Amino acid sequence: MWSAWLLLLAAIGVEVASTASLPRTHGFRDPWWTLLVLVGYALSIWLLALVIKHLSVSVAYAVWSGLGTAGIALIGVLFLGERLDLAKAAALAMIIVGVVVLNLQGAH
Repeated sequence: MWSAWLLLLAAIGVEVASTASLPRTHGFRDPWWTLLVLVGYALSIWLLALVIKHLSVSVAYAVWSGLGTAGIALIGVLFLGERLDLAKAAALAMIIVGVVVLNLQGAH
């Protein structure tokens, strides 16, 4: 069971890294960054497919999308020059709370 969660965290990390790399593709005109992003997305989906053999798809996808969204928002603020205002912080907090609640419901 722990290995499924570790795979899920790996899938999230790869997806966040791929999304953070999207600006470097220059609209998919840079072939090397484009290839890196596409391979990253494919790897992330493959890892997610492995995860749902052991976790319910609803919980796995909620965690993948929720933490991925929060992760890329954090990367955007820390490294890509995006602003973090009160509305964005509140929305991210709601995403994280939603993921926690889904996990608690999935445990029963």
